[in-house]
Amino acid sequence: MSTFPQLATRPGMNPASVIQGDRWRIGIITESLVRLEWQDDGKFEDHATQMVVNRDWLSDGANGADGANGTATPPKFTKTERDGLLIIDTPALRLTYDMQPFSKEGLSIVVKGVANSQMNTWHYGETQDGNLRGTARTLDAVDGEIELGLGVISRDGWAVLDDSASNVIVEGAEAATVKGEANPFGMWVMPREHPGKDLYVFGYGHRYIEAVQDFYRLTGPTPLLPRFALGNWWSRYHRYTEAEYLELVDRFEQEGLPFTTAVIDMDWHLVDDVDPKYGSGWTGYTWNREFFPDPERFQRILHEHGLRTTLNVHPRDGVRAFEDGYAKVAEHMGIDPAGGEPVEFDLTSPRFMEAYFDLHHGLEALGTDFWWLDWQQGGVTRQKGLDPLWMLNHMHYLDSGRDGRWPLTFSRYAGPGSHRYPVGFSGDTVVTWESLKFQPYFTATASNIGYGWWSHDIGGHMFGYRDEELEARWYQLGAFSPINRLHSTDSPFNGKEPWNFHPETECSMDDALRLRHELLPYLYTMNWRAAAEGRPLVEPMYWQSPENVTAYGVEHEFRFGTELIVAPIVTPSDRDVQLAKTDVWLPQGTWFDFFTGRRYEAGSAEGRKFEAWRGLDGIPVFAKAGGIVPLQPLDEELNGSLNSVDNPRYLEIAVFPGANGAFDLKEDDGTNQAQPSDSALAVTHMDFRWEADGAVNAFEIAPVAGNVAAVPQQRTWTVTFTGVAPVAADELIVTVGGAEVVPDVSYDAETLSLSVTVADAPVTQAVSIHATNGLRYADDPAIEDAFTVLYNAQIDYLAKERAYRLIKADGARALNALHTLESTKSSHPGHEFDDSHMPESVIQAVAEPLLRA
Repeated sequence: MSTFPQLATRPGMNPASVIQGDRWRIGIITESLVRLEWQDDGKFEDHATQMVVNRDWLSDGANGADGANGTATPPKFTKTERDGLLIIDTPALRLTYDMQPFSKEGLSIVVKGVANSQMNTWHYGETQDGNLRGTARTLDAVDGEIELGLGVISRDGWAVLDDSASNVIVEGAEAATVKGEANPFGMWVMPREHPGKDLYVFGYGHRYIEAVQDFYRLTGPTPLLPRFALGNWWSRYHRYTEAEYLELVDRFEQEGLPFTTAVIDMDWHLVDDVDPKYGSGWTGYTWNREFFPDPERFQRILHEHGLRTTLNVHPRDGVRAFEDGYAKVAEHMGIDPAGGEPVEFDLTSPRFMEAYFDLHHGLEALGTDFWWLDWQQGGVTRQKGLDPLWMLNHMHYLDSGRDGRWPLTFSRYAGPGSHRYPVGFSGDTVVTWESLKFQPYFTATASNIGYGWWSHDIGGHMFGYRDEELEARWYQLGAFSPINRLHSTDSPFNGKEPWNFHPETECSMDDALRLRHELLPYLYTMNWRAAAEGRPLVEPMYWQSPENVTAYGVEHEFRFGTELIVAPIVTPSDRDVQLAKTDVWLPQGTWFDFFTGRRYEAGSAEGRKFEAWRGLDGIPVFAKAGGIVPLQPLDEELNGSLNSVDNPRYLEIAVFPGANGAFDLKEDDGTNQAQPSDSALAVTHMDFRWEADGAVNAFEIAPVAGNVAAVPQQRTWTVTFTGVAPVAADELIVTVGGAEVVPDVSYDAETLSLSVTVADAPVTQAVSIHATNGLRYADDPAIEDAFTVLYNAQIDYLAKERAYRLIKADGARALNALHTLESTKSSHPGHEFDDSHMPESVIQAVAEPLLRA
């Protein structure tokens, strides 16, 4: 086999930051991160482990892990021994230890500077009640909530990860022979020779972002994802034929629905045709030629349509005699193929793993881009403490990056450190509102353990019930998820194709899928941020507002990159108002509805909480003042085929007024192989200047810097200022390279958006848009929006009329009166009714526009 890629490790602690006795050792990794070891035999662990790969941060530049916090400096600490106690003091922590076997009484750490907690002291062995949690292995068969594992942040200021049971990674001469077998991989995973206690205490207080960034430095960075992985994925557990799958791809294109990844579930291989003497058909490596007569042709056609392919594998049952590749694998393992003896799946054997990967490489030669490792068969191997899921993720991910390939796998979470092996598959959820409601929280909370690239079964997988509103809302969540993969079980009633739903639902689904593809430039920039800076795409709201108690209570809401806040709707609509709601909290500042341009003011230091009401076509997404969001319009003439993931020639830049803003659009030439390499990177800096009096309003796009060859040499830019009043074309000065040009200018009154289009501008020249008389906020159409709410409300006409008169007369002051409308009886005999009832949902929906600014 070719040279096997290696995981970058730097496992030895810096001696200057180590304090130890005969059987204990304390490593001061940072002033807030401490490693605590106890070994009965006094032999400490200096190998990398399944979780930890980097403990020496003073010389880790080559590891690519120190970009989050800049150049590492030695941690400051003092050491004192007094009255039989060791006291270690850093600017962030105070550790007290009796230098005996670890105990609650003898080992504690006080975290300094923690507000709003009386539990900022950790004692060994204590439960982590304040921990803000992490994630879970899978959501298989889950209907609603499940318990999550631990994260590295806590409201109490401390969190503990126990690495005592994990296996170690050995390299070089240590890995040359494993269980008597020659090992061609250059590394291997082995049990610890000297079991003991190995703990990591994160004492970062409420510096949550720093804690997670340092977790990445300890365990390895998140890889950069290939651009196609951020588009729409099509997946279904269904016995597709080649003709049926290709017809589906054609239909998606006819409908104008972009997809970038084709998932082929387990029926690509022989399943029902397996002789019972071999066992079940879940494991398989032989294409079903009845369904796919020519697998290479099939995958080539998918590639021609702009789709990458992934095949599902359940490898537990090894390689059996009916498989196409059996003879070669058996001979490699010293088994006579004529006897038909199965080759047992054993990932603790380098000899087997070499044959196993060789089998997969042969399948990849037919066009498969990466593998869906659908391991569901337990957690036991022949090696103590080694989880087969973790080993599959680790070995497959490294193997997928051989020979300069861009590594990628698709599998379940296997514990802390699993972020090194994206993308995550969260499993087969139940189709209910309860499942949908849990997923935003589940996704955001996973970032507390650094797991930023979850892929859910969007729309739900199985069981449950048909609810078209539920499906549409799930698609909307998918558009703002780390990975957007539609999936469902093989039921004739559970297909996720949008045309299987009624027109209003179909339209909402279509919009969500198109929006996801349009977001690719923004998503790919955030992909770079995740890899280079240790900031996941989706973050809980309390990361940036740790001292605001409200930020902890909006569990379904999250930040989506640097510019946006998303509060997905996860409950059904209200009949009276014909809208659905979600609770929204906006931090202090000015915010804009990303889609409509409506302005929301959160003037208080505590921010602002309100109910956002939206129809099936609406998603509560808010952009910060000064926000800049690059989009890729679905324009085949300018940006290539519908499914194209090339760096686009046509870009729309959504700009939101109210504050200065800047954004660095990051693109590359696809040669990174998952590492954020500056040599591949092209950066286009954008700058927005805003002054409240409108005296200075300008937007500038700088010449591309870095790898200029990675992007089109000319671009058409549409800069859309959202939430602003109209501006005449003659009030704009637009230049390219300093020379004035005549742009196309338009205004959309519905979204309060001014669009300025500059065609065919060389990317090596600056583009500038200057409003000579300034920009100003658009007049808030609050009364018109309140009318729309009343118009669609399913209530008495007279109640609507009286409510509207009050609103027109008094604006927001009318809200109290809506609760106390006097009763009015109809005077028509036989048609008596009372119009005094104004449902609370209608009042709250009306309140949103009346109170937002």
